[in-house]
Amino acid sequence: MSAPGEDTFPNEDGEMDEVKDEVDSDEEEMDEEEVAGDGESKVYVPGIEPLQPGEELEMDRSAYRMYHECQTGAPCLSFDVLRDGDGEGREQFPLSMLLCAGTQADTAFSNRLLVMRMHNLYGTENEKEEKDGSDGESDEEEEEDEDKKPQMELAMMPHYGGINRVRVTRRGEQSLAAVWSEKGQVEIFDLRPQLEAVHSSAAMTAFIKQEKEATPLFSFSGHMTEGFAIDWSPKVPGRLVSGDCKKNIHVWEPQEGGTSWKIDQRPFSSHSKSVEDLQWSPTEATVFASCSVDQSIRIWDIRAPPNSMLSATEAHSSDVNVISWNRSEPFLLSGGDDGLLKVWDLRQFQSGRPVANFKQHGAPITAVEWNPMDSSVFAASGADDVVSQWDLSVESSDVGARAEGVKDLPPQLLFLHQGQSEVKEIHWHPQVPGVMISTALSGFNVFRTISV
Repeated sequence: MSAPGEDTFPNEDGEMDEVKDEVDSDEEEMDEEEVAGDGESKVYVPGIEPLQPGEELEMDRSAYRMYHECQTGAPCLSFDVLRDGDGEGREQFPLSMLLCAGTQADTAFSNRLLVMRMHNLYGTENEKEEKDGSDGESDEEEEEDEDKKPQMELAMMPHYGGINRVRVTRRGEQSLAAVWSEKGQVEIFDLRPQLEAVHSSAAMTAFIKQEKEATPLFSFSGHMTEGFAIDWSPKVPGRLVSGDCKKNIHVWEPQEGGTSWKIDQRPFSSHSKSVEDLQWSPTEATVFASCSVDQSIRIWDIRAPPNSMLSATEAHSSDVNVISWNRSEPFLLSGGDDGLLKVWDLRQFQSGRPVANFKQHGAPITAVEWNPMDSSVFAASGADDVVSQWDLSVESSDVGARAEGVKDLPPQLLFLHQGQSEVKEIHWHPQVPGVMISTALSGFNVFRTISV
């Protein structure tokens, strides 16, 4: 990955830039500590009191097990994690991962659909060891440091139009990306050429020489407007649901051959305003949830169109932006323009009352996601440039004495991560415990905190 201001694009011979894992001294980096003008350090909690003149934020790297950052030229509003063949539950460094992302460039022609392979990702423990042994470092040790630098391969396909949201899935041998773009179409792309390129320098060279515009396997223009909401079914490979800014939702059924989908022209249409997010049930193949600018969250069954089965009509006091369905418990998590995070028990959904309600973010919520490996843990991001991590299993009685300025925080709040501007989306890595990726106007962060 590259330093700020540089594009992380392949050069002519197909070599890739390194991942950047140092923090620039002139950047206000994400923080756990605040340094006062008189040199005194104290814990800084965003939203409680503003920084005073002469105070600046300093990142406390000891609060992270791993931290890396990167940039991809134009910022990416949305990305998703591609599952790889490196195994489940892996924690040993160095780590690797595959991401698919879409850019929001200044002009429609400058956009790209990206596949990134980040590898050789070491933890912050490694940095500490290097620091301790840095006096009188030999050439051999310097070479070893070079070997431990993070790396990234990036395969880009030109895409006409900014990409609002990207979601990936596997169907048989295919790795598919569903893309909502500002041109009002939902497109499906086969990522195989890009995945081959990021794993082989010869394939990358051939891929760069082609540099042709991304050609979708399939596209749908029936929404007649742009949108953001999209989700692949975890139960039926290739089944998709998409929702638009006019209020309509369409379900896609995969057809034989893997290159076409049948889409019911009659939309699911109980919402009165823009559909902002969609989530399939992780346990019931025909059930999905939606949220909307109309302040409601709805549960649908595709066997009973066109209206929703259940609804919480005033779920938030303003737009409901994002939802996440817990993989093992009957809980739905939502985040709204009101800055609130709410947890809904689907067994009591009709009551219209959440079972938990958190107000920590000082601005609209931009993303929420349950941890796929721990059903009580979730994360959220907000327009206040903060990513928060939470654990619902923590009770007030579990928390011992807390430092001044922190004691008024909810006991379920684990961590506040900062340092990015305009955080748009976050995802836990489904195969690497505790690792989180966030995308923002300022680029990507890849990190694991000491809390999860």
